[in-house]
Amino acid sequence: MAAPTSTAVDWLALGDSYTIGEGVAGAERWPELLADRLARDGIAVTPPRVIAATGWTTDELSTAMDIAEPLGRWDLVSLLIGVNNQYRGRSVADYRGEFHALLKRAIALAGGRSERVLVLSIPDWGVTAFATAQGRDAEQIAAEIDQYNGASATLCARHGVAFVDITPVSRERGGEVAMLVDDGLHPSQAMYALWADAAFPVVARMLDGTASR
Repeated sequence: MAAPTSTAVDWLALGDSYTIGEGVAGAERWPELLADRLARDGIAVTPPRVIAATGWTTDELSTAMDIAEPLGRWDLVSLLIGVNNQYRGRSVADYRGEFHALLKRAIALAGGRSERVLVLSIPDWGVTAFATAQGRDAEQIAAEIDQYNGASATLCARHGVAFVDITPVSRERGGEVAMLVDDGLHPSQAMYALWADAAFPVVARMLDGTASR
């Protein structure tokens, strides 16, 4: 267990439906689940401030951030965005450019500390009941999401940003009824808990028991 933090960590969570938690209660979203687990490990985290909405693409998140300015400086900034770019058929090249701009903004919001930025990969919605009912091509969705995630992972490596790959668990478990809310598309608390589990060791090392500003 880490030494208790003297100051609570301020966390800004940026994203789309996967961060706002479409279909689940606020306490059941992955940022809140991860914050609770960090607290049990002695790392106090204030309730994450969430800038996210169902359906947002990279450019829509950027616009929302513009409206929310000034956003100040944060001890931790997370970013999970891009599934709606893929859903709408936008190019990987466009995503790469817009994601890169968001990543640089996230680093700036973390006070220029790339080591305090966390990116989660885009989960694969092609395995869900919704995709099956819509007759969507699961292999095509998977291939496109892999391209998107490859672009974001490369940019994260370039900037020294932690990249947590939750796509495999979304593929392994994402088709299970218990892992989805009633719409058959968005994750349930059970799936978000798996994402929090994957991110926990990365963020615990990142914060190292302090909230240095």
